[in-house]
Order: sequence, then C-alpha cells, then structure tokens
Amino acid sequence: MTGVVGELPARPAHIADLWYAHNEILVMLGGAPTIAMTVERESMSPWMYHLAPALRNATQLPSTTPTAETLLAGHVDLVFATPSLSGVETYRKTGIPTVGVEFHDTAGLLRCLDLTATVLDTPHAQTVARDYRAYLNETEKALTSRLAAIPEASRPRVLHILSLSPMKVDGAGTMIDEWIRLAGGRNAAEEIKGAKRPVSLEQIAAWNPDIIILGGMSGDAEPKTDGPVWNELKAVKAGKVYRNPVGVFPWDRYGTEFALQIQWAATIIHPEFFHDTDMMEITRAFYRRFFSYDLAQDEARRILAAQPPA
Repeated sequence: MTGVVGELPARPAHIADLWYAHNEILVMLGGAPTIAMTVERESMSPWMYHLAPALRNATQLPSTTPTAETLLAGHVDLVFATPSLSGVETYRKTGIPTVGVEFHDTAGLLRCLDLTATVLDTPHAQTVARDYRAYLNETEKALTSRLAAIPEASRPRVLHILSLSPMKVDGAGTMIDEWIRLAGGRNAAEEIKGAKRPVSLEQIAAWNPDIIILGGMSGDAEPKTDGPVWNELKAVKAGKVYRNPVGVFPWDRYGTEFALQIQWAATIIHPEFFHDTDMMEITRAFYRRFFSYDLAQDEARRILAAQPPA
C-alpha cells in the first residue's frame, strides 16, 4: 500500500500480523489458520477468537515491533505491518517478505482488503473481498439516499469519545469522522484533526454535542461522568449517550465492521428515518455472510451491547 515492490510466497501459510485492525481482515478472508504470530489477545478481542478459534494456536507477540530474530524463530513466511513500524525495513533486510498495510478511510480499507485477498491467493478470499466491496457500496448509497433531504445545518452534532480516562476524542480526517457523516451527523470535534486526541471535559462542554457515542472499549463512565459539567451537557440531559457495539473488532475503529457501524450509527442519530431497521438481524446476516459464522440472537445482542461472548 506504500508502493514498495517485493517478492512474496505464492500462498503464505505462516503469517505474522503486527497490526491489530488487519487481523480482522485476515480472519474475514478465511486466513485465520495462516496466522502463526499475532499482536491480538483474546482478552482484547474476545469475539475475534470466538469466531476464529484457530487464533489460539498462534504465538501472541508482546509488542507490535518484534525483532526479526523473533519472527525468524517463528518460521513466518510473510509479515503484515504498518509502514510506520520501525522494524519493517529490518524485516525486509533480513529476508522476511513484509507487506505494509494501513488505511485512514473506506477507500483505503477496500484497497487493503483487495491487497490482502491477492496475497492470500485463495478463491474464498477473492470472493469475500468482492462481495464486501459491493455490500459496503450498496449500504453507503442506501444511507445517503435516505438522509439526502436533511440539510447540513440540521444534522445533529455527534461527539465520539474513544476513552474516558484519559479523555480522548476523534476529530476530522478519520474513519470515525467518515461514519458520523455517512450516518447523517456532524462531528462535534471537527476542529481537531486526527484520532485519539486528548481533550478536557471543559472543551467537551464548549462543544456541547447533541449526541455522545462512547467507544465500545472506552472504559467505565465513572467517575469522569459524575459531575456537574458532564451532567449539564445537552446530550446527557436528553439521554442521548450511547455505548458503541464491539464485535470481531470495535465497530467504531478501523475495520470491516465499518459497514455495520454506519447502519447502527444512523439508527442512533436519526431514529425517525430508521424505525424499520433491525440491527439484530442485520448483524446476524453480516457475520453469516462475511465471517461464515451463524450468530445466535443472544450473541448478536451481546455484540450490540459491547459485551464479550457469554
């Protein structure tokens, strides 16, 4: 994805995946059995391991920048890593085929998906990648059409809080900003650029958003939200504070469940336009179609409530 040309194994069988978000892509494309080393943890992503138990056979790496010696000892034949990792060039110089993967918007997500399917080189991976692209495009078009009549100035101001302690939000130029807009909202933190930006409670009070969405892994709301500043926020007084769903990966971050996130967020931001949307069934159909996993109703309910598997 960075323009670096490299020679790769035809069908890698022992992959080290050093980017958390990319593990979900490998799992969705049927590549879980090929993951020999990963930075993921079952404690961090329990649904990922629940849907892809083959991950339990992988070596869990303690950091996103393992040494080349560690990877060689794991007999990996391919590494996926974000280009910003300091170890990438070392891996390549050591002779380990390394593919740089990173994205900041849906166009990049789709490029990453296509690249990964090409690298895996299986008919299943290619089919799923094509199917997902069509699904995402159809979903975005349907949302845009349904929300088209709402003037920009009338769209609710939505604040996405990644974590409560420390308080961090997501601003412009992020996938979070993208899903807020696709779902018919305006990003209350649009004056801030980038993801995971620290802010004060006083800054949030100055924005005074109409809706607050707490990241699915943002932590306990107490004691940060137990005080007069928080309680006087427009969203809090109106009862419009929501916890984001968490599935194979947090829906609100950088993963393929973005296609579910935009639908869920639209029902939260504009319930008057989506009273006929059944997120329970949409969620079950998505995992069946793209992860080859038949979610029970209770499992879908737990994902939507940001709860781990029972």
